[in-house]
Amino acid sequence: MKQLLIIISLLTAAISYAAGEPIGRISGNIIDKELKEPIPYATIIINDIDGNLVSGNTSNDDGTFVIDKIEAGDYIFQVQFIGYKTFSREISISRSNSTVDVGQIALEPEIAALDDVMVVAERSTIEQRIDRKVINVGKDLTTTGATAAEIMNNVPSVNVDQDGNISLRGNSNVRVLVDGKPTNMDPAQLLRQIPSTSIKSIELITNPSAKYNPEGMSGIINIVLHKNANEGFNGNLNTGVTRGENTRFNGTLDMNYRKGKVNFFGNLGTQFGESFNLGRITLPEEDLLQAFDLINERKSLFYKVGMDFYLDDRNTISFYTNQNHFEGGPRGAMRLIFSDPSLNLTQNLDLNFDNINASYNFVYDHKFKKEDHKIQLEVNYNDFDEDENSFFSYTGNTGDFESYRDHLKETRKDLTSNLDYTLPLGETGKLEMGAEARLLETDNKFTTTSTWLEDAEYQYLRDIYSFYTTYGQTFEKWSYQLGARLENFTVDAILNNITVFQDEYFNIYPSGFLNFTPNEKNSYQLSYSRRVDRPGFGQVSPIREVSTPRLTVMGNPSLDPQFTDSMEFNYTRNFNGKGSITAGVFYRNINDFINQVIFEDPNEPGSLILMFDNFDDNNSYGLELSANYKFTTWWSTNSSFEVYSQKQKGLVGTEYIEIDNTAFTFRTNHSFKASERLTFQLFGFYRSPAQNLQMDMKPLYFMNAGARYSLLDNKATLSLNFNDIFNTQEFRFDNGRPIPQEGRFNNETQTVYLGFSYRFGGGKNSALKRKNRDSNEAQGGGIF
Repeated sequence: MKQLLIIISLLTAAISYAAGEPIGRISGNIIDKELKEPIPYATIIINDIDGNLVSGNTSNDDGTFVIDKIEAGDYIFQVQFIGYKTFSREISISRSNSTVDVGQIALEPEIAALDDVMVVAERSTIEQRIDRKVINVGKDLTTTGATAAEIMNNVPSVNVDQDGNISLRGNSNVRVLVDGKPTNMDPAQLLRQIPSTSIKSIELITNPSAKYNPEGMSGIINIVLHKNANEGFNGNLNTGVTRGENTRFNGTLDMNYRKGKVNFFGNLGTQFGESFNLGRITLPEEDLLQAFDLINERKSLFYKVGMDFYLDDRNTISFYTNQNHFEGGPRGAMRLIFSDPSLNLTQNLDLNFDNINASYNFVYDHKFKKEDHKIQLEVNYNDFDEDENSFFSYTGNTGDFESYRDHLKETRKDLTSNLDYTLPLGETGKLEMGAEARLLETDNKFTTTSTWLEDAEYQYLRDIYSFYTTYGQTFEKWSYQLGARLENFTVDAILNNITVFQDEYFNIYPSGFLNFTPNEKNSYQLSYSRRVDRPGFGQVSPIREVSTPRLTVMGNPSLDPQFTDSMEFNYTRNFNGKGSITAGVFYRNINDFINQVIFEDPNEPGSLILMFDNFDDNNSYGLELSANYKFTTWWSTNSSFEVYSQKQKGLVGTEYIEIDNTAFTFRTNHSFKASERLTFQLFGFYRSPAQNLQMDMKPLYFMNAGARYSLLDNKATLSLNFNDIFNTQEFRFDNGRPIPQEGRFNNETQTVYLGFSYRFGGGKNSALKRKNRDSNEAQGGGIF
């Protein structure tokens, strides 16, 4: 904690902001001149008389907008939106006329106005909001690769390892959502299934308020997908091919039809192909080499269809379903190679995962007469069904090893219901309250032909009921929000019809935010929240499964949740429309820390068992810096630097180990505009050496380069990207524990990606913004 205070003091002392007297406030309401309906997300621009950008904002769902902290002077006020004529007028701010209400602005439709629209947010791919950082995914990121997993390493504070496991601020206890919804899928598999071209934005919520359920020590990553809502028929077509040693294909089609009070939307996508995974582990004390040679095959098909029905100006009903079908898995060999060839052993494996993940969402939204006074009911049901078939065979010095088959049937049913109410109080206050119920039923049936593994059925039942309230207010340069979430949690774990674990507890999760914005260029934020990490299903399932000839994995049904107190301080500086820099520090105190337990199998000398357990209190802290800047009209950059320090405690073998791990990550992305149509991209990544309980990890680094070209009147884009140019993206480690070992793993990262996108249709936008807030269940516990 002392180190955190020192960092905050130094950071605050080093920051100075320009003096000014921001006294003005501009407000209004934007509607469609023909339909008489509100226009959300319209761009409001405030320029000075010379045409320099001073401030800006976007309209809310009901078309209203407010821009505060405008200095005295004369300005050009503009409203722009795709498919409409630009509205412009002069306004003046003075001490005697500090509040300007421009009234209702009716925008007139205009055909093919896309190229003339200036969107303030497009000057930066990163937005810092009161409770989250929003990365608006543009063409510079979608050309990086075909899937969400391939672009996540370009996002500040986020890392994806060789197996697709995602972490935020160096911690893997993170919830991954899609459009604010849980998916009941393993996050690594989820990221491989989502095409990069389907992603609109990525939200990093590192310190969620009491309004959000408190799961996830490091916070929430919310992947927001495109949903077009233009008047008439319109859509987007995206397709691409990735070529390394193997070939992979991806394609998506997004369509929308809006007519009057009804809006229909949908998308269809597919991915298929193969990639290799190579690994080598050396155990010097045993004179042993473990070699992994695997091919990962995946085929996925997904679609989303839904509708918004605008009953009237105050009532809206929405429904959508999202269906994902995935089939694939690794096949290949794991070999134990000794100096004496007669001892060599080969495990041949063929794993196939076949699952369907279905989500159904319903929303009823009612707006009262008073602005921002509303109530919303949202119900989400998720049904996940998977068959996992595995075949293991052995050759060489098989000893007691015998060929066998496993079958795991897993079903997860998750029902979430939210009721949310928002009440404005006075001119600057807002009260929010709501209730939520989350009911989860999981059933695993494991059968095997192995003589040393046992058939088992494991059920995991979890019910969570919660109530939250938050109150926020803005006054002059300051704003604050305070909240608390009350939650009752019950869980039952049943193995072979016998209850092996039960628990029930009640907790309160407070949160608080304090913002100070002295002027348009500078903003400060201090926040606190209490979080919880409940054990993932893979961490509590007692079903024992073989991962390699030397390692088996099983869960611990009696794991307790870990609780985290999280604090942050952030500062953002804007540079006159050319970019911004954000600096932040954070501190976490963790109780009942969950970590791995690795010990030698008492029945199989030389083999290991991996489990999970709770340990003493823990803490971590870190510093983050991110900047985006437009140096010239043809060169812009987006870069970030993060350093984290965390103590890890765990049991390895018979030894209690405590590791103080400090590591940093640097990434930089540069865009070079050669012409109005042609842009080049260069990306570099470096992660320093790091430690965990099992090993010391070597540095990881790589570089990507790409280009994109616009054609067909900017309706189409052709992109080419060369990933891992020098073939250095390799995971390496040494000082393995408890058995000394060193190794390296290499996925098929050196690839060329060729993509094509085409936008068709057009018209006026009248979108419904949907707010979804839930958290995904952790799925940790496995190796592959």
